[in-house]
Amino acid sequence: MSSSETPAPVVARAKTTGLHVGEPAPGVTKVDPIIVADGIRRTFGGLTAVDVEHLEIPRGAITALIGPNGAGKTTLFNLLTGFDKPDAGRWEFEGRSLAGLPAYKVARLGQVRTFQLTKALGLLTVLENMKLGAKGQSGENIFRGMIPALWRRQEAEIEERAHVLLKKFKLDAKASDFAASLSGGQRKLLEMARALMSEPTLVMLDEPMAGVNPALTQSLLEHILDLKEEGMSVLFVEHDMHMVRHIADWVIVMAEGRVVAEGPPDTVMQNQAVIDAYLGAHQDVDLGVVTGRYAGDLPPEADELLAEVAELDAAVGQEHTDAAASPAAGTTDPEEPKK
Repeated sequence: MSSSETPAPVVARAKTTGLHVGEPAPGVTKVDPIIVADGIRRTFGGLTAVDVEHLEIPRGAITALIGPNGAGKTTLFNLLTGFDKPDAGRWEFEGRSLAGLPAYKVARLGQVRTFQLTKALGLLTVLENMKLGAKGQSGENIFRGMIPALWRRQEAEIEERAHVLLKKFKLDAKASDFAASLSGGQRKLLEMARALMSEPTLVMLDEPMAGVNPALTQSLLEHILDLKEEGMSVLFVEHDMHMVRHIADWVIVMAEGRVVAEGPPDTVMQNQAVIDAYLGAHQDVDLGVVTGRYAGDLPPEADELLAEVAELDAAVGQEHTDAAASPAAGTTDPEEPKK
């Protein structure tokens, strides 16, 4: 595809519905929750970073965790995955308590995460990074590791699975390259692919689109949607509301450490408290549709915004025209003596 062509719009996929019981509200009961948390509290000095009374994450769905900077989203991620310890509270994954479990044991149970700042090991190849993600490797035992016959077959199976995932994520050509040579977007893809090496039940993504070149955004979106179709649940933190609108089945809104709203994307984005605290004006105008990245129709309310954009474009264009027509500022006649 030439650079002048517009990328094909992302095709909308069916949303998962019927996830909750009763009216959408903070802490609403889910039909089949994969995570249940109660009384989670984390403070840093005098600052309360997380204070969640009750929260349930639905199974088999894509759940977005949104909120302004400092709302406590990443801290909550760290608590749920064992990277930090709360001051109080308990939480369960698949009916099993995770309180006090370190991160590596949480991952072995099938709950894995990625990071806003990627954690690829730069001096290992892409393939070696992938192989590290597989769990239950016999060769990691100090005694079994001394007898290659005990782990070679498993090693071959792990490498084969790694190649399959690298091909799916279009990183197969980079398999022998050092991870440090990858672009920011490619590292995001590598981290997501490596997480899948452990065959997880729940994948938690911390700002998967942060710092990603727009050329790779569509690819990441499709991969996240694929996770659900492959039977996994997804919980992700994101600030791109247009991405949230298109791929999330359920949205949880945090502010000042608390859950302030929950519900389907369209319902949450019409909540006036959420608009005032986070989304702002014109949040209902999907810029993805305006630019042609996504298929869809614009609401009548978009006319005002489009008129403002057109007026600004015209003003900027006129300024450029006037600047080009006038003599360059600051030039003087070379024959004229300086004063």
